[in-house]
Amino acid sequence: MTDIHSHILFDVDDGSKSIDESIELLKKMEEIGFDNVILTPHFIENSDYLSLNEEKLNKLEELKKEIKRQKLKIKIYLGNEIFINQNIIEHIQKDEIYSINNGKYLLIEFPFHNQILNIQDILYELKIKGYIPIIAHPERYTYFQKNYELVRELKNDGILFQSNYSSILGDYGSSSKKLMKKMLKDKYIDYLGTDIHHINKSFVLDNFSKIQNKIIKIVGKDYYDKIILNCNNLLKK
Repeated sequence: MTDIHSHILFDVDDGSKSIDESIELLKKMEEIGFDNVILTPHFIENSDYLSLNEEKLNKLEELKKEIKRQKLKIKIYLGNEIFINQNIIEHIQKDEIYSINNGKYLLIEFPFHNQILNIQDILYELKIKGYIPIIAHPERYTYFQKNYELVRELKNDGILFQSNYSSILGDYGSSSKKLMKKMLKDKYIDYLGTDIHHINKSFVLDNFSKIQNKIIKIVGKDYYDKIILNCNNLLKK
């Protein structure tokens, strides 16, 4: 399995604060069946989360060395969770944003409560430039919860969605759970991710078997396996 959304790269955002915490998270992920983890630290324009690719790649290599030293089998790759803005292409060109495994896919985060009116224009521009946007945890956005037609419009535009595993157990509230369930039934969810930040807040990892069973009960084993395959295929450039 491949986790496509995590905050395990240490000391770059609100996720893991040390290489030791990163290793503990990766050990736990390996134990429950993850073979690959894509590290997607936040990139938020005009904030403290603006680390350059050079810094992120250096930390990635440092973490890889520690993984090897501790004889873990899990593999790690780099990406970013990009808070949507009009300058994404410029940030990529300036080596500030890293696409998923340096390929064509971009994990994009929306505001949780305030809908941006030109979202579709920004996503269209990214596609014109050859990138494929994946919207992170759509079930958590209140305007999607209130107006499902917004979700349907983006899906009809060919936009891809990544939901957080633990949303299905209500980890982010009942409204997120309800929306994820509907999106699963409509087969709108293309990818799943842990969105894990800290070892002491690992609800998703502690309940992973229960989460899998719940999702399979909703969509069936074949569609769940298709989502897992989609995640694995993101590592193919």
